Amino acid sequence: MTGSYVAAIDQGTTSSRCIVFDRDGTVVAVDRREHRQIFPRPGWVEHDAAEIWAKVRAVVAGALAAAGLRADELSALGITNQRETTVLWDRSTGKPVHNAVVWQDTRTAALCRDLGGADGQDRFREATGLPLASYFSGPKVAWLLEHVPGLRRRAENGEIAFGTVDSWLIWNLTGGTDGGVHVTDVTNAGRTLLMNLGTLQWDPSILAEMGIPEAVLPEIRSSAEVYGTAVGPLAGVPVAAALGDQQAAVFGQTCYGVGEAKNTYGTGSFLLLNTGDRPVPSKNGLLTTVGYRLGGEAPVYCLEGSIAVTGALVQWFRDQLGLIRSADEIEPLAASVRDNGGAYVVPAFSGLYAPYWRSDARGVIAGLTRYVTKAHLARAVLEATSWQTREVVDAMFQDSGVRITSLKVDGGMTANGLLMQHQADVLGVPVIRPVVSETTCLGAAYAAGLATGVWGGLDELRTHWRQDAEWAPRMGAEEREREYGRWLRAVERSFGWLEEGSS
Repeated sequence: MTGSYVAAIDQGTTSSRCIVFDRDGTVVAVDRREHRQIFPRPGWVEHDAAEIWAKVRAVVAGALAAAGLRADELSALGITNQRETTVLWDRSTGKPVHNAVVWQDTRTAALCRDLGGADGQDRFREATGLPLASYFSGPKVAWLLEHVPGLRRRAENGEIAFGTVDSWLIWNLTGGTDGGVHVTDVTNAGRTLLMNLGTLQWDPSILAEMGIPEAVLPEIRSSAEVYGTAVGPLAGVPVAAALGDQQAAVFGQTCYGVGEAKNTYGTGSFLLLNTGDRPVPSKNGLLTTVGYRLGGEAPVYCLEGSIAVTGALVQWFRDQLGLIRSADEIEPLAASVRDNGGAYVVPAFSGLYAPYWRSDARGVIAGLTRYVTKAHLARAVLEATSWQTREVVDAMFQDSGVRITSLKVDGGMTANGLLMQHQADVLGVPVIRPVVSETTCLGAAYAAGLATGVWGGLDELRTHWRQDAEWAPRMGAEEREREYGRWLRAVERSFGWLEEGSS
């Protein structure tokens, strides 16, 4: 018999998780597994989509076992996913035809320059709300069709399916080669550079420009509706929601009103501001994106600032430099010194995203002296996240005229109190963490539960949001602006490292 439990799959950049929630939005059980990061060349980042699907099956089974639940006790299943990561697979065999090309991958930089022509990054911005950049899925599809032998012909014949990770999972969950449903939702489709923001459908003119046959594309659906019914271990469970991970966090943070904002700290960081039922064009390096769409209701739009590297910088500090053994060691190390010692780390490993969109940028450490120790560098690594967020907040105000009075935060890095205090200091507003800090899964669960009647509406969901911690700013305005100026000078040093024509 179906119960009032909802499961959510969060397929992220470094791992897959499944969380089971009860009707109060409380976490009942969690399971998580990492997958490999594949780096074939500098700037290239890939995942094995088959491995991801295997890990997703494992975490679903693990979460159900930990909760002591059977599949028939779930009311619905929601999905949230790393966005822009591109999967192409064979419809008849169900096997990927190439490793998934990850959102961080920069191999399409030269292709994007060619597509932009005289208009540059703005060529498709009016239609899609996005700059023409290697970040997005459309150029990745075009690159794969061009470079995998025979793939274009097979795609034109309808033998190949394209999807972001949500599509890949939904197709497999609902039967795969035996009747799997090939769909995506508006939040994920809106991150491909192929969807028209006005029609919420694939844009034929952009498809033609990129040479992408419509036969490979999934059907675009809302973020909260029953797409199909799961088979296998989850047999009978409605697959009822899909949201890109950052839009899912907006939904889980209950940012349902115009002017409400959240920042999610993961591999990268993503700050979204609800702008209501109208898309707000950006003139300051932000993205105009769909926040969510519930069934047949009007879509809700957001301004987004996408930061490529935040949590991944801590991983680099741990794995590549070997200066800490585990990620949680960075906070006490950074706290052992009063400040950054004059050092700034700009993590432009794959270029810079908002508000610059500079694919020619590469990472730099600026301000080094003999005084600087690994503790100062640890502090500079954490502060890089705060300063990048400050740049996005400033750009949002310039575009929207809305000055945030607080910032809701979520994601793994919010456990770092030193970072959260610095974030409040450099923004000059309170930073607020909810009880359930991993709100991407919660948002996917909420959307799936709305689609299947577990919850009655947005007002009911608001009653579940509860504050866990708050950090008030302590830094004086003069110090804040002085340090910010030094950060901006460090960012300028990262520009122009990649030569024209490189990828």
